Amino acid sequence: MSTSGLKAIAPVPTAADFLDIVLSRTQRKTATVIHKNFKISRIRNFYMRKVKFTQDSFDEKLEAILTEFPMLDDLHPFLASLMNVLYDKNHYKLALGQLRTARHLIDQVAKDYVRLLKFGDSLYRCKQLKTAALGRMATVMRRQKDPLAYLEQVRQHISRLPAIDPNTRTLLVCGYPNVGKSSFMNKVTRADVDVQPYAFTTKSLFVGHLDYKYLRWQVIDTPGILDHPLEEMNTIEMQSITALAHLKSCVLYFMDLSEQCGYTVEAQCKLFHSIKPLFSGKPVMLVINKIDVTRLEDLTPENRTLVQEIIDAEDVQCIQVSCYSEEGVMELKNKACDALLSHRVESKLKGSKINAVINRIHVAQPVPRDDVVRTPFIPDAVKERKKYDKNDPDRRKLLRDAELEEERDGVFSINLKTDYLLANPEWKFDTIPEIMDGKNIADFIDPDIAERLEALEREEEKLQAEGFYDSGEDMFDSEDEREASEAQKALRHKIHSQSIKKSKKNQARLPRTAGLRTLSELSTGLKKAGYDPSSIEARAEMLAKIQGAKRKRADADMDVDMDEGGEGDEGEEGDWMDVDGEEAPISKRAKGNSGAVVAKNPRAPRSNRQLAGMRDDQQASRAIKLRNLGQRERNMHAKAGESDRAIRVKKPKHLYAGKRKAGKTDRR
Repeated sequence: MSTSGLKAIAPVPTAADFLDIVLSRTQRKTATVIHKNFKISRIRNFYMRKVKFTQDSFDEKLEAILTEFPMLDDLHPFLASLMNVLYDKNHYKLALGQLRTARHLIDQVAKDYVRLLKFGDSLYRCKQLKTAALGRMATVMRRQKDPLAYLEQVRQHISRLPAIDPNTRTLLVCGYPNVGKSSFMNKVTRADVDVQPYAFTTKSLFVGHLDYKYLRWQVIDTPGILDHPLEEMNTIEMQSITALAHLKSCVLYFMDLSEQCGYTVEAQCKLFHSIKPLFSGKPVMLVINKIDVTRLEDLTPENRTLVQEIIDAEDVQCIQVSCYSEEGVMELKNKACDALLSHRVESKLKGSKINAVINRIHVAQPVPRDDVVRTPFIPDAVKERKKYDKNDPDRRKLLRDAELEEERDGVFSINLKTDYLLANPEWKFDTIPEIMDGKNIADFIDPDIAERLEALEREEEKLQAEGFYDSGEDMFDSEDEREASEAQKALRHKIHSQSIKKSKKNQARLPRTAGLRTLSELSTGLKKAGYDPSSIEARAEMLAKIQGAKRKRADADMDVDMDEGGEGDEGEEGDWMDVDGEEAPISKRAKGNSGAVVAKNPRAPRSNRQLAGMRDDQQASRAIKLRNLGQRERNMHAKAGESDRAIRVKKPKHLYAGKRKAGKTDRR
């Protein structure tokens, strides 16, 4: 488990927030309507559900905290030690233990009060028991104020820790403060560690990553360590000691022989010997940094002896580097990675499991099939090929050279004619004329152009012989155009006929007047068919008399209206039939002011209802104005009228003022 796994922890609320979350959730998720007239069993269940739901909510939240925070006993030893250094193992376990105890107490309170609620004899008694239960749960949670605050601080700090994988290939950089550890880290990885010319700039572990031999490596920059007993080391130094003790890595011990770090060479050698027990079982490299200032050869004999003593120890390699001039930095990286890889292989070979594995592996070695020496074949052209040298005046000219020679104002255009494949290379840059021998060159690009021209001329001669050009009505350049024209005509005719058909779809097939016949024609037709038309004739004469009387009365009314300046009322149209010698009635027509006969709407009302009860037009217009004035206020509130019930409030109160009580459904 890497420290990246520690980051998935939800925020821990404070004690007050914890109570707000749980109690508001209880209020939202459980029923809120109860009445003293309900059956007592229903009242008990109502309050028992409240208590149980609150207990479940506390249980769920506390369980989430207890499961998300890592158990130190289940972590990798390095991560467990690191958390002990940073957060104090005892304090951390105590905080989680207090929350576990609080969860148990809340469960007990809920169990006791649910048992008491089963014997509640009234709504008042049940409500008091529910209030007491929730109050005791809240008291238990308020006492967890300090553990919750501490765990939230731990969670925030864990989320900021670097993602260290204890099981991957690791280079561990250690040494006195200010000897150049962070500078090396910035050179070989993409990490951006702060570098300053004073001690303890790095206060925590920093992780960077690099690639070597297609593998991902992590480089850990540790804070500086001072040479004093373990009990006197502070939290910053203890992080380095923890990493050295628990991580399987290659240790890079940095030394500054120039003593610019503020510590003597002797002190740095002493620190190496004091923490050497932590290096057991790990490849160690002594890195002499800042060789741009002081090299190993420049030391005094006493100091040189101290350093040589470390170098002569087994499993210690010495490399001199300068992070300022980058001398030896890449060599150090490669050597350290190779040393760790070989060490990991060796440690696996030492185990008992490897014997069982090696017995099953057979490595095939190629064996020569005969004594013939087969040297690699290299073509002569490749052997004789001259190596390109840009300083050689006789070198092969590249396109880049041509660009540098011809470039003007940052623009270079490639001459594509240089790549033309022609029978004679001298023709490449010849200018192609547009007209040659009086003919257009572009016309002869098509190899079949002559045959097409002849075919076109034969077609023209044939058309002339057939007399195609004699009539000037339809002039077509070819048979295709003629066919296209005829197709267009046929299409236009079809569209026209379809539109006519559509427009006539709902029309009468005969004009309405074509069906009108005189009474004598009808009688003659009936007699020919063998029927007696006497009853029809009698009815037609009676209707004609009635119609004539109505027409006279209507004409008289029209004359009166004309005298008063109004319009004539319309006469009624009866069941009229054309009797011989009589004209059709003009009941549907009336004379206007000009004397012309104008058609009238047969369904128009005889009077304007809007003016009913008004003395004149002036009084009617005044009434309309007063009506509009009265409606103005409602219009401003976007109401259609008094009966409009639309609610145009953006936030209706009933959605934001808790639940409606039983039986109350009035939304306004």
